[in-house]
Amino acid sequence: MTTSAAPPTPVTLGLPQPRVRETPVPTRYDHSPEQLAQLLGGQPPFRARQVWQGLYEQLSGPAELTALPKALRAELGAHEQLRSALSTAVESSGDGGDTVKWLWNLGDGEQIETVLMHYAGRSTVCISTQAGCAMGCGFCATGQGGFRRQLSVGEIVEQVVAARQRSESTGRRLSNVVFMGMGEPMANYDAMWSAVTRFHSHLGMSARHLTISTVGLVPGIKRLASEDLPVNLAVSLHAANDDLRNQMVPINRTYPLDVLIQACRDYLEAKGRRLSFEWALIDGVNDLPRDAYELSEIARSLGAHVNLIPLNPTPGYPTVGTPPNIVHAFCDRLVELGVNATIRRNRGTSINAACGQLAARISAGT
Repeated sequence: MTTSAAPPTPVTLGLPQPRVRETPVPTRYDHSPEQLAQLLGGQPPFRARQVWQGLYEQLSGPAELTALPKALRAELGAHEQLRSALSTAVESSGDGGDTVKWLWNLGDGEQIETVLMHYAGRSTVCISTQAGCAMGCGFCATGQGGFRRQLSVGEIVEQVVAARQRSESTGRRLSNVVFMGMGEPMANYDAMWSAVTRFHSHLGMSARHLTISTVGLVPGIKRLASEDLPVNLAVSLHAANDDLRNQMVPINRTYPLDVLIQACRDYLEAKGRRLSFEWALIDGVNDLPRDAYELSEIARSLGAHVNLIPLNPTPGYPTVGTPPNIVHAFCDRLVELGVNATIRRNRGTSINAACGQLAARISAGT
């Protein structure tokens, strides 16, 4: 067998990136069909198709594919570029088993986290796109830890494969994928979008059940508007004036609110998909009446839905989340102002799997 080339280095939309480790050797879900055929060398073309179908339809590694000859299974099972990208470091469960969090070891020693959440009628997996994050949002545990490296498309895809395997083992169907785990998806755009196309084309997931989250990387939003698949866009807004947002979300200094809102408006015109804003409510910081008013002005102008998320505790951020009574009052005020707003039910808080808590640190109790 021959060795295929590593996938191209993902673009980062011109953002400054820290010095990081070299991307590790590709794994089984990194390869395109053409690369997989090259990897199998002198095997007939139908063998590559069998391996591809095994990966995406049977959710099985090459060594488990009984359609292949035993000797070939053994050979492929030992191939460095067909190994699994993820190995379990810690698995935690909460909410009566309805929330599962995996801390994964990657091939180079990095760690990431993935969260599977079961609800009545649907199952959603929250996946990571980077080891760490460079966006520096102080209230987010991932942002507190800094950025280490991009994930490859295979490392992203295999998180969903693992979640689908687990869901199916309990008689449930994985229906939704949200790119809201560790990292900024738009800062790893090429790998993120390659994963989206595989979820849609090869795992059979509806584009309308795939959600891309961003803290406001305008070049990424513009690229997303030009794509064919009508995925959902969620913008982590958290503040509706530049002074406060500059403090909470540092990328706002590069792409201030007027630039971000125009990009969102262009996205709506191009895709016709409803936009959502994520708003982590922090006690005394962004939960005041003026915050509700400023948010309503932006949300109404875009017909956007607002997801309110009481801030989840993280070790590196002393400010606490908004008390429940103020959360509900804030939501009620938004509704009075003509905004479609809901309060997101926190899931996985007890296992540090809720929004803003992913940090991939065993020592922190994950």
